[in-house]
Amino acid sequence: MRKKITIIGAGNVGATAAHWAAAKNLGDVVLLDVVEGIPQGKALDLSQAGPVEGFHYSVLGSNDYADSANSDVVIISAGLARKPGMTRDDLLAINVKIVKSCAEEAVKHSPDCVLIVVTNPIDAMVHTAFTVTGHPKEKVIGMAGVLDSARYRTFIAQALGVAPKDVNALVMGIHGDNMLPLVRLANVGGVPLTDLLSTEEIDQIVHRTQTGGLEIVNHLKTGSAFYTPGLAAVEMAEAVLTDSKRVMACAVYLEGEFGIDGYFLGAPVVIGEKGVERILEFELTAEEKEALALSVEVVKTQMAATGL
Repeated sequence: MRKKITIIGAGNVGATAAHWAAAKNLGDVVLLDVVEGIPQGKALDLSQAGPVEGFHYSVLGSNDYADSANSDVVIISAGLARKPGMTRDDLLAINVKIVKSCAEEAVKHSPDCVLIVVTNPIDAMVHTAFTVTGHPKEKVIGMAGVLDSARYRTFIAQALGVAPKDVNALVMGIHGDNMLPLVRLANVGGVPLTDLLSTEEIDQIVHRTQTGGLEIVNHLKTGSAFYTPGLAAVEMAEAVLTDSKRVMACAVYLEGEFGIDGYFLGAPVVIGEKGVERILEFELTAEEKEALALSVEVVKTQMAATGL
């Protein structure tokens, strides 16, 4: 049986996710958007890269959710992108309506799919998708920690002049300024980060990670990051489609883990064909618990603002 991935939203993030998914030969790709012509044109352009790149699955652009039927994974990237001067919270009122509609239609046509939500503010949007669809909690996942951890690892690698793939680092909590880049667990080839950099250098990297999205927004001026967000979502989708049991930091529904109950928040999880197979819980320090509590308070405020 051929695998199928639908990406809702043919903007920069969605189109880039389609690009990564096709290049990885993960399955048939449907790029869906409400604007006529945009998904069709981008999908046609991408499909013509098949002979060059060597992928053989189809890439279809559509405005009809019927074309998304029976998808194994649905990635929701539709919504307003952040611009200079805007916070992720500024997007909430508009994007909650968009994500609500997208999630309902996605689950209607693909009742067994794993939903991966990319739209900002992610922690509130993934909770929105979960609430309006009643989809199983393990099949509704927010993309944030994969992206934030990638930024964290990149900055560490740059500071040390090492290969990024040899840096192991985890970011938990909200996708925003209150995210928690864990310093005590970060290492390079097994060597603790705290043995390689000064406290001041590490603090600078942590701060840059927390504001990594804003740094890109300020450069672009007319939009936000899309290369790595698109890839991060596809990395999650790949773990589902290949049942590879990847360990990733994702926004998942917590029911007592880390002392948090009833909210989506970034945590390390095992991803397989059914979505979230388990949450890897571990003991936090008092300082880490305090930082995570700040994430919870922000998510509570965001959820209240959704009106759901």
